[in-house]
Amino acid sequence: MNKPLVILGSGGHAGVLIDLLRQQSRAILGLVSPENPPASNLFENIPHFNSDEDILSFDKDSIKLVNGIGSLPGNNLRAILFQRFTKLGYKFETVVADNATVSTYAKLGQGVQVMSGAIIQTGAVVGANSIVNTGSIVEHDCNIGSDNHLAPGVTISGQVKSSENVHFGTGASVIQSVIFGKNVVVGAGATVTKDIPENTICYPARITKKAIKTDGA
Repeated sequence: MNKPLVILGSGGHAGVLIDLLRQQSRAILGLVSPENPPASNLFENIPHFNSDEDILSFDKDSIKLVNGIGSLPGNNLRAILFQRFTKLGYKFETVVADNATVSTYAKLGQGVQVMSGAIIQTGAVVGANSIVNTGSIVEHDCNIGSDNHLAPGVTISGQVKSSENVHFGTGASVIQSVIFGKNVVVGAGATVTKDIPENTICYPARITKKAIKTDGA
């Protein structure tokens, strides 16, 4: 039986999750955010709580949390909240969009979020609190670490391994068997063909256009 949910956050990522969960007819007991949610029909009839401490008023055995905090390089609030409330005994819901494709032989950690159109193939493992965002692909036998974010349109080829807190920017591509250390940022549109050590930023190739002179120029 699905437990009712409490959403952390009220920004864009939280909104997408609420939309997805409402389509799945999930019960949402409340939304926790220091800021008021946007004036939108999407947030109608969801009680709003201002403080993280309000979560403690919910019985940890009767609900599940949904981490609606987005994931951006240099901002670890999402990971902090996940660690804090798991230590207090709360569980985070694993959310999978109805139109995502997840192999029966893939494994998703606690709190993983697989968004619309994403594909996760056989043998892949996605670590706790990671996001596989819209239209991203995780090919066979990959091992994606905890607190990773695959932004929209990322393609991860087979047998890739990433450590914790790796951010793959929009449209990035990774060839097979590449290994990423922790705290790596892969820039939007980058193509990665070799192992990346921890604490590294991977920029996409820069193309410099040079005018071609024609006869008579």
